[in-house]
Amino acid sequence: MNKKTMSAIHTNITDSKDKLMEEMKLVVADAEELLRATANQAGEGAASARARIQESLQVAKERLMIEAGDSAIERTRQAAKDTDQYVHDNPWQAIGISACVGAIVGMLIARR
Repeated sequence: MNKKTMSAIHTNITDSKDKLMEEMKLVVADAEELLRATANQAGEGAASARARIQESLQVAKERLMIEAGDSAIERTRQAAKDTDQYVHDNPWQAIGISACVGAIVGMLIARR
């Protein structure tokens, strides 16, 4: 497989993972809403069930946050690898782009 195909596969996997993360966040939010709605239900069984669910939701939220952080780190690493590859494949274009960006930033700073 060439690099473009691998990159496309990686992008599809990342997109699927991001969609799953969003869906899990919605499930957690819905479960929290359900807990709030049933907060005034009486009974020892209901109270212990709510406590277990709240604990499980807290663990799920923590895992989601860790996974979201890992996903962001992975995307950043992939972007850095892609940029590095582009610079190696097209050094003069990279120099030209950098010079243009530097000139624009310089003009913006000079305006102050």
